[in-house]
Amino acid sequence: MAQATEAQTVDTAWLEEFLGRWAAAWNSHEPERVLELMTDDIVYDDSAWPETMRGKPAVREFLDYTWRAFPDLAFEPVGGPLVASDGPRAAAWWRGTAIHAGPIDPPGIPATGRRIEFEGADFHEYRDGKVARLRIVFDMSDLGRQMGLLPAPGSAAERAMV
Repeated sequence: MAQATEAQTVDTAWLEEFLGRWAAAWNSHEPERVLELMTDDIVYDDSAWPETMRGKPAVREFLDYTWRAFPDLAFEPVGGPLVASDGPRAAAWWRGTAIHAGPIDPPGIPATGRRIEFEGADFHEYRDGKVARLRIVFDMSDLGRQMGLLPAPGSAAERAMV
């Protein structure tokens, strides 16, 4: 199997196989399985984290934090991936589900016991068959509403907050 490098593009067959391993690693909740699919110098931006993560130790901290708050977090693909024609990049859409069963600490939010469902997208850049740059985007306000931490859109509470 060919590996994606900076000098080449990503083909659909390689990407589908990689994304299968990517989803399985995330759904395993085993940090090493996720980290082995990233370069050592990974640069990772996630809507759920306040700063850009650089390197595997920073990502490991994020994974521990995430799975502590959402121990049953699971992802499934939505449709097929999009492959860039001009470099080793791709985008993939997904759906996530979980129960907020543990604390989000920091900032100190206790478990609400509420189920969340959300959709988002991954944007990957590959080097040597691994993710070298990762951006994950989804609606954090929607998650806050689902957990009961933010008021419903258009509600009196939302208007008061604004």
